[in-house]
Amino acid sequence: MVAEELHFGRAAQRLFMTQPPLSRQIQLLERSLGVTLFDRSNRQVKLTTAGQHFLRDARHVLAYTEQAADSARRLEHGELGQLVLGFTAVSGYQLIPRLLEHAATVLPNVQIELREMVSGAQMEALEAGMIDIAFVRRAAARPGLDYELISREPLLVALPENHPLAAKAEIAMADLDQHPFVMYSRDEGGYFYDCIAGLFSLAGVNPQYRYFLGQTHSILGLVKAGLGVAIVPAAARHLYLGHLHFRPLHNAQPQAEVYRVVRRDNENPAVGPFVRMAQAYFARGESGV
Repeated sequence: MVAEELHFGRAAQRLFMTQPPLSRQIQLLERSLGVTLFDRSNRQVKLTTAGQHFLRDARHVLAYTEQAADSARRLEHGELGQLVLGFTAVSGYQLIPRLLEHAATVLPNVQIELREMVSGAQMEALEAGMIDIAFVRRAAARPGLDYELISREPLLVALPENHPLAAKAEIAMADLDQHPFVMYSRDEGGYFYDCIAGLFSLAGVNPQYRYFLGQTHSILGLVKAGLGVAIVPAAARHLYLGHLHFRPLHNAQPQAEVYRVVRRDNENPAVGPFVRMAQAYFARGESGV
């Protein structure tokens, strides 16, 4: 205050104190520092060179102190911090990017580390404390975990360009009987393997399984090359591979689900605000599939 006013009397008034104790405090500060902060005369008070530098640094210290206090408050309320988020590859096509775009607006100071994993690996990582939030396909109930169904999407038949079935608006399961088919593997794509195999079993259809892969983008690559057709989640349309057709299944409404899972005992203060933000986001039907 003295540096701003360059007058002990006015500075004392702004501080709601008398001048003598203020002058005494400045003297004690100078003695403690071992430097002269002000040149004093009967006419004026000026900052010395040392005083100018000390004033600059003192203002920085005060700003950092306030920043530290503000950061602590925001961290306590989950508005600042870090999250490790797990997700499946298909969720990364559209669902997760759109959610993160929204999170960047609502929780701009929360840093998010992303880890792409199959659902089973996510659940293990979640229980081991390696990730904070999981977005998985299959959500078998486990104690101590909180689940929320956030998205459903249809399954579509993926066809290569110029395929005869592409002329149809819908594909019947019978159309795929004895047809070359690119299938999800049991190990990496167990959720979709079980779902698709179940559809074939119910319809009494036996496709010719040619290849088994774990990732949707790899499956579509083989479909594009004309090595078979496949059934994939609707989000796969956002891969923009080109030269592919996607058709719904006739008289079949299979739905692929995505669950948000967190540990109830997770003490990371950023988890709660992120979960509430995601709940509001998905409640508006903005999953992006």
